[in-house]
Amino acid sequence: MTEDLWHTPLVHIRAGDVRGDTGQTSGMTRLEAVSGKTCGSSKLWMGQTHVAPVTKSGDHHHGHAETAIYVVSGHPAFVFADGDREVRLEAGPGDYIFVPPYAPHREENPGDEEAVVVIARSSQEGIVVNLESLWSAVDRTGNGAPAGD
Repeated sequence: MTEDLWHTPLVHIRAGDVRGDTGQTSGMTRLEAVSGKTCGSSKLWMGQTHVAPVTKSGDHHHGHAETAIYVVSGHPAFVFADGDREVRLEAGPGDYIFVPPYAPHREENPGDEEAVVVIARSSQEGIVVNLESLWSAVDRTGNGAPAGD
């Protein structure tokens, strides 16, 4: 490693080196590629999720991190609460979804093929806070855990 901050080496994370030892949510598999622990990232987390056909993830949020999602394959739906109703954003390959900080949501895959998405977050940590429901109270003052935890 060099002390020259203008010529810091790039880091190559190969497809076979993504890690599953990050925060998980039922109904999906989350894999970590770029993070503080994999390559020393200080401001970014990036990985992917896989949701099997006809499967729903558990409700969750990602704390203070903004999340950008790019749909690689399948036709996932991203579900969140608006007042007392659930809203579904149905997506397909090439689509993007933005998830604001602390926004409870879940991924659903109503299709007959696996849904794969690439995720980028504004944190080097893979923050995952699993919730009882989309309407669970969320603590926005600390680590983002459900209120009362």
